[in-house]
Amino acid sequence: MQEIVFATNNSHKLEEIRRIAGDRFRILSLADINCHDDIPETADTLEGNARQKARYVKEKYGYDCFADDTGLMVDALGGAPGVFSARYAGPGHDSKANMDLLLRNLDGVTERSARFVTVICLILNGEERIFEGRVEGEILTAPQGEAGFGYDPVFKPAEADRSFALMTPDGKNAISHRGRATAALLSHLLTL
Repeated sequence: MQEIVFATNNSHKLEEIRRIAGDRFRILSLADINCHDDIPETADTLEGNARQKARYVKEKYGYDCFADDTGLMVDALGGAPGVFSARYAGPGHDSKANMDLLLRNLDGVTERSARFVTVICLILNGEERIFEGRVEGEILTAPQGEAGFGYDPVFKPAEADRSFALMTPDGKNAISHRGRATAALLSHLLTL
């Protein structure tokens, strides 16, 4: 089975990617390669952050790998929180605080269209490739459901009648931004 490193410290993302990959690949975590670094994410785009993280692991640890960055873009907020989605309410990566701030910023707003975008950068055999997945939807007026992570309780994809947090993991992965980006990545890896 082919092994590849996923450059993330986010256990939720790692679990989702492993579930999507199934038994086709063995996805190693940063902990599996003994990387406990706080990898910088200082670019001003999702693609820039994904590249930065993948290059960091390749340069410091020597592993071919992939890294992702995901953002929630809300039209009424000019695309915010965007690249700052994980740190929207501050540096603590606090999902509840991020959701609360988002809902406060949309209080009274009726046009709530939004999209999730995931960009994956793969470094393999000295080559970099970018894969993107996106899902259109809207921000709900209140959280719905306990499953998932991040903004899942307040995001309802256009292709469903409920929030991501009310879906099964497989149901979410079938239409999610990360599911689509990962499917494109795996499809590429399977052609090699």
